[in-house]
Amino acid sequence: MLDSLQLLNFKGFKEKTIPLRHLTMLSGINSMGKSTVLQALALLRQSYQQGMLVDDKQAPQSLVLNGELVTLGTGKDIFCEFALEDKIGIGLTTKHSQANWMFGYDSSGNVLQDGVYEVTGSANIFETGLFTSHCHYIQADRIGPRTSFDMDNHLVRVRNEMGSRGEFAAHYLELHRRQSVDIAMHHPFDEIANSSLFDQVQAWMDEISPGTQIRLLPLGDIDRMQVSIGNRGTEFRRPTNVGFGILYTLPILVAILSSQPNAIVLLENPEAHLHPKGQAQMGHLIARAVSAGVQIILETHSDHILNGIRIATREYILKPEQVALHFFTQPDDFLQNGISFSSPQMDAFGRLDHWPENFFDEWDRSLDKLL
Repeated sequence: MLDSLQLLNFKGFKEKTIPLRHLTMLSGINSMGKSTVLQALALLRQSYQQGMLVDDKQAPQSLVLNGELVTLGTGKDIFCEFALEDKIGIGLTTKHSQANWMFGYDSSGNVLQDGVYEVTGSANIFETGLFTSHCHYIQADRIGPRTSFDMDNHLVRVRNEMGSRGEFAAHYLELHRRQSVDIAMHHPFDEIANSSLFDQVQAWMDEISPGTQIRLLPLGDIDRMQVSIGNRGTEFRRPTNVGFGILYTLPILVAILSSQPNAIVLLENPEAHLHPKGQAQMGHLIARAVSAGVQIILETHSDHILNGIRIATREYILKPEQVALHFFTQPDDFLQNGISFSSPQMDAFGRLDHWPENFFDEWDRSLDKLL
């Protein structure tokens, strides 16, 4: 499990260490650095997959800024504009190791220079979920409804991925439909003793969007996957003729439910296009996955996701110490110190020790105006 992420002169972060727990929730007003945290982790994974980060302190290291997971532009785009030195650093800490990558920045050429890799401790950082085949990263900009979806045998079969936009989620679900799901993630009212991935995706989809049913049909001759959406007692229809949220939610459900203990899942806005009840149930599922040993780091604007997590803690599905809540802001001294954050602590009853201003408090503000 990753215990912390260190960022030096990376976008809006001048020098910060972000604690990570089994479940880490990133929140804040737009453009406050939430996505940057996930991008930094995805950037390390992307660079490792391209062979540019290696387990050798003597070898030069490089960052692949533009690839399948993230597209960050050039060195200038990720270099903190008020940095005091021409260096960019990313570090990871686990229980038994600490790894740091430091890269020089050449402002005249707008490029990053080969980096230095330093590691201490007894564990190999590249054996954590972030760098293995047990990692899913699902962006906020996901594939919407289509009449059919692409298939990619190498990505899905060999690399165990479904695309950062969820573009191969249907193919992944069809290929792994009989995979067993950890019992901790089983739908609470599902009575199937050894539910498969497809069964559990169906059960949770029905919970999030009542009555929804999914049908998959591989079109092998053209390497496409046809998806049809039905409801109880109705015909199956094209996804373009049903609610947008169903296909937007599918990659999230598949990523979570297919994950094994020690896997890591990075999620952006899992609540997108969901009704508030569905958002709360998504929070509940996320908590169940964490209880099964999956590490989840998510960005969200949803107080319903937060409340689903809080209720799961009150119901003893999660322990308070397994959860980190970070609220990001740009303080008055932003140009000197960069992005900052506060971290409300949660107790066993789901109560928070403090509520920073603008931390999911808009409902109370609106209610005050109405009363």
